[in-house]
Amino acid sequence: VDCGIEVTASHNPMDYNGMKLVREGARPISGDTGLRDVQRLAEAGDFPPVNEAARGSYRQISLRDAYIDHLLGYISVNNLTPLKLVFNAGNGAAGPVIDAIEARLKALGAPVEFIKIHNTPDGTFPNGIPNPLLPECRDDTRKAVIEHGADMGIAFDGDFDRCFLFDEKGQFIEGYYIVGLLAEAFLEKHPGAKIIHDPRLTWNTEAVVTAAGGTPVMSKTGHAFIKERMRTEDAIYGGEMSAHHYFRDFAY
Repeated sequence: VDCGIEVTASHNPMDYNGMKLVREGARPISGDTGLRDVQRLAEAGDFPPVNEAARGSYRQISLRDAYIDHLLGYISVNNLTPLKLVFNAGNGAAGPVIDAIEARLKALGAPVEFIKIHNTPDGTFPNGIPNPLLPECRDDTRKAVIEHGADMGIAFDGDFDRCFLFDEKGQFIEGYYIVGLLAEAFLEKHPGAKIIHDPRLTWNTEAVVTAAGGTPVMSKTGHAFIKERMRTEDAIYGGEMSAHHYFRDFAY
């Protein structure tokens, strides 16, 4: 594929919209790698006439099953211990995928119970802005963990590209701790690998990665910059304090 466009307002309120652009190989297009060129073309409005005879076509496809196959490749279902998990989709894009993961794990006999809140997609966001980075957007997940005696809580933002975790007491776990934990996990399987982090994660990430035998590499903040740096460094994993996580084996 030559180009991809995701229509998304991320974690913003309902009256926002936006786009993420990628080029071949799923490489993000940022202000440094072509987005300003797109801006100039759009502002100039100097486009050639459309050749109706050359108009293409489109088809709809679903990658959900392949996505879940990939996710399950990170774990051994047979080794899972009984877990009760709270999932808060924030009425965003995560809900249908959470349903599909639950169904797949049930079919495999995994001892995992799903407690789902705000799971139905609803662009009016009746339960608040889907941004768990804001303290006021964490209460429902925290309460559900405590009420159901869950082992942990998992909350997503509106477009399902950020993941926030809560412990068994409903306490929010700051993003820099999650980056350190994931870095250690990947370095166990890939000794000596490089880990990309943003400037907000310097003090603990560098120490954790170095202690685990890896190489920490700082990048500019932002998904486009981190993904590009991961490709340049051939890093196994990258993480931001904002709860964005990037994986080499998952097209970054």
